[in-house]
Amino acid sequence: MSHLSQFSYQPIGILRSPYTRRIDAPHQGTVVEGTESGQPALATMELAEWLDEQVVQDLSGFERVWLIFAFHLSEGWKKVVKPPRGGPKRGVLATRSPHRPNAIGLTAVELVAIEGRRLQLRGVDLLDGTPVLDIKPYVPYADAFPDARAGWIDELDARQGRNSAPGPKKPR
Repeated sequence: MSHLSQFSYQPIGILRSPYTRRIDAPHQGTVVEGTESGQPALATMELAEWLDEQVVQDLSGFERVWLIFAFHLSEGWKKVVKPPRGGPKRGVLATRSPHRPNAIGLTAVELVAIEGRRLQLRGVDLLDGTPVLDIKPYVPYADAFPDARAGWIDELDARQGRNSAPGPKKPR
């Protein structure tokens, strides 16, 4: 019998992004077709006051970092969701939907620079004001599995082209 616990986390910083509305942000940070600039977005994150800047010591040599964040504007979740690339509804845990049982997300972004307590980032798909819960360095030998199977996404790639993804949603 397992024991379920509740956890609470304190953000290590707040992301400042050019995206203020969900319809403006790309579905993935590397898919920027249809965004206003058509370029990977620049963003900044300043460390929370309760953290000493030594926590980012030695991070500057990494080209990419993982951001673990809270979907702070999520309005609940659904067990099945319609992926933006089309097809039938899928189990939420088989998607990257923000509408999850726990409103947390993970994204890999480019670390452009560290200036004291501020990180300059590129390639974000997060909204302005997103609470960042943690940062971990991207380590290619441990984090990249280019030949891994991707389930139903592989089937979509076969029909629509590899790595195809929609741009941001258009206003109605």
